[in-house]
Amino acid sequence: MLLYLFSAPYCHYGTHLSLFINSLLFALSITGPICLLLLLGLALRRSQMMNEGFIDGASKLVFNIALPMLLFTSIAQTDFSQMISLKLIGYGISATLIAFVLLEWLASRLIDNRRLRGIAVQGAFRANMAIIGLAYVNNAYGPQGLAAAAMYVACLTILFNVLAVITLSRSLNQEDAFPVKQLAKGIAKNPLIIGIVAALPFAASNWAVPQMLMQTGQYLAQMTLPLALLCTGASLSLRGHREETGLLPTVVILRLLVIPTLITLGGYLVGFRGMELTILFLINAAPTAAASYVMVRAMGGNAVLAANIIAVTTLGSLLSTSLGAALFKGLGWL
Repeated sequence: MLLYLFSAPYCHYGTHLSLFINSLLFALSITGPICLLLLLGLALRRSQMMNEGFIDGASKLVFNIALPMLLFTSIAQTDFSQMISLKLIGYGISATLIAFVLLEWLASRLIDNRRLRGIAVQGAFRANMAIIGLAYVNNAYGPQGLAAAAMYVACLTILFNVLAVITLSRSLNQEDAFPVKQLAKGIAKNPLIIGIVAALPFAASNWAVPQMLMQTGQYLAQMTLPLALLCTGASLSLRGHREETGLLPTVVILRLLVIPTLITLGGYLVGFRGMELTILFLINAAPTAAASYVMVRAMGGNAVLAANIIAVTTLGSLLSTSLGAALFKGLGWL
């Protein structure tokens, strides 16, 4: 009896420790491969095996062909009823709009330099859902998760582009140059949108893509995430990180902790559970999108700050997502 009384607390402690370790290992199985590919891309860039020309060409290949094909093959082979509900997509759009308005309000009051406001707002709300977010979902749920998250990513990608143009135009004094027609044209020609829309008829009916074409598409799809992550890792840089150091940590905290936590918590309160809630977290826990740098540079903003936001959030996301996934696993949500 005495032996039981003394040993029980240690057994209880050991059980909790074992659950924590199992949850952490599961979380690392989601973020670990991504971390290794990012580091490999960085090493290949340092060794000059991946130069600027290769990175530029490979990034275009991923965005214009491989990633749309990944989304197409995932959706075309999935029952339409298994995709994420319109309710979750609607929630994601609403939550993003609310976050955007709050970020604009905070930026107008906390950032004295107006030309930095749009960069900070975009860096905080614009997640890299299409690459890092989908990679997280793929590691957690496989092709089923990719198909489920595809429509969410497509809708939010459109919204991100619209909101980014709005905040940067206001911040950089380009209110009179708001490119409505160009923006609409860009959305209509977006390869991700085209790939998803093209797959919807096959998912909603009994139509089947010819086997030879599907196999070819799958070959292209299989190289998407590894190649994209290698290019992302090769593009990481913290040069010039002393500029605007006071603003950078705030944007990073908002992007990696505050926004994913609030959106996920809101989703839980609304009633989402299981895979939908987990995908909501994994997608929104992604770092700042690489496209934000291109847009800031094209519009004459502080490209150094934009690049550093991407670099720091990309590395920090590996830790924050691992901790979040471990918590989800411990709570039995993942």
